[in-house]
Amino acid sequence: MTPIESPLRVPEQSPDVTGDATSIAILQASIERLIAQNSVLTWEIATLAAQNDTLRGENAALLARVAELERRLGLNSSNSSKPPSSDGLSKKPPRTRSLRERSKKPVGGQPGHPGKTLCAVDNPDHTVDHLPATCANCAEPLPQAPGSDYDTRQVFDLPEPQPLVVTEHRAHRCRCTACGAVTKGAFPKAVNAPVQYGDRITAIVVYLSAFQFVPLDRLAALMVDLFGVTISRASIETMSRRAGERLLCFADAVRQLILAAPVKHLDETGFRIVKTLKWLHIAATGWLTYYRIGTDRGDMLSGVSGIVVHDHWQSYFTMPGVEHALCNAHHLRELQALCEIEQEDWSRRMQMLLRRACHVEHLCRDQQQAPDQRLVDLIARRYDAIVTSGISFHEGLPALPQKLKKNGTPRAGRPKRRVGHNLVERLRDHKADVLRFLADPDVPFTNNQAERDGRMMKLKQKISGCFRSVQGANDFTVIRTLIGTAKKQGWGIIQSLMRDPKHLINDLKAA
Repeated sequence: MTPIESPLRVPEQSPDVTGDATSIAILQASIERLIAQNSVLTWEIATLAAQNDTLRGENAALLARVAELERRLGLNSSNSSKPPSSDGLSKKPPRTRSLRERSKKPVGGQPGHPGKTLCAVDNPDHTVDHLPATCANCAEPLPQAPGSDYDTRQVFDLPEPQPLVVTEHRAHRCRCTACGAVTKGAFPKAVNAPVQYGDRITAIVVYLSAFQFVPLDRLAALMVDLFGVTISRASIETMSRRAGERLLCFADAVRQLILAAPVKHLDETGFRIVKTLKWLHIAATGWLTYYRIGTDRGDMLSGVSGIVVHDHWQSYFTMPGVEHALCNAHHLRELQALCEIEQEDWSRRMQMLLRRACHVEHLCRDQQQAPDQRLVDLIARRYDAIVTSGISFHEGLPALPQKLKKNGTPRAGRPKRRVGHNLVERLRDHKADVLRFLADPDVPFTNNQAERDGRMMKLKQKISGCFRSVQGANDFTVIRTLIGTAKKQGWGIIQSLMRDPKHLINDLKAA
């Protein structure tokens, strides 16, 4: 076969040809054209390679985004901090699944739990006698005189609302028989207007507004329907304003007692005030509750000492002179999400370990004794082993694509990591804070105390919306401080709203 000659190869000249300048020029032009085409193709290949790298990066970023969105779709109230109301009506399994393990206790009230039911009284307010008119055997008329042989049934009901009780205060003028001067009697300090509402009706209005979250217009209608009292919206706001001013010293006393407590719970939640986002900060113990409005989420309570139980918000770690205890209910929910969505085995083992450690703490608290130190050390060693395996698992995974600037360079800051990677490093770096409930019997397993105190504040916004003034929000927090503390102390709320704040402070200090 005749070999195919390369198009760039110059054919040999016959011996009889001295040279063809024209052919040589044509060949040289062809060579230059091919060299130019080769340069263009090389540039196109480089461009396509760069585009391919860009598309690969974008594809990886999109895959990571899809995985993140799928993870968010899998979150619900059982494996994250989302409220149960976000689960929706169609998500029945997440609503019925609980992080608590099954116990061997029977369903219902446990032994020693105080029951609450209606019990007959010895001296009823009213008695109604029901006498048979005729004999059931012969139909003869029967005497209509009550006897001693009867059965009883008692009905408990509210009395019919009565008209308002009007008390007139009269400040008399008396003339001195010695000098003839006229002296006028003084009205009580609380009686400072010609016509006004009394302490009880003020306490009921404040209770319905600040505790039951009845909106102002509906509260005005409720007072008319139930009590026949016509009260305006402005009067309701004035009552709340005066209650907030009067109870300010009580709220400050609660704050000081919480600061001095060895263990306190802290939490925060968003609060809409004048259509802007503020933050409601909560400080609580088992017997006290204190609320305050902060300008931002990191506006921490000053003067705190002792142990602070919280949910790992970074601003809490900037508080000087305190020890930290992290909420393990948050950890269990995050671990549950990793088990269900990412299916990471180390999270399942850590979740089981924390549950067993919580069980140990509950048993020791019921028995009023400290946990066995050998068992605590065993839990700590198992904790370290699980954390080590979790770190190794995530370090073996490919790195996530990092966000780039418009010029293609990586953005400054810590490299992006997976949710599970962040959690396992938090558990590693804050081991003492996670397991502090085993070392100190006064430290609980969770931060549920502050969570419960903050839950009703979110309900307030859902029912009544945001506050129209900062002053109104501050008055609300002061009143809720009294109500929350009164509930924990076992005081009657209406009676507490009517009492002198100084007497309430003395009762707190004596408790």
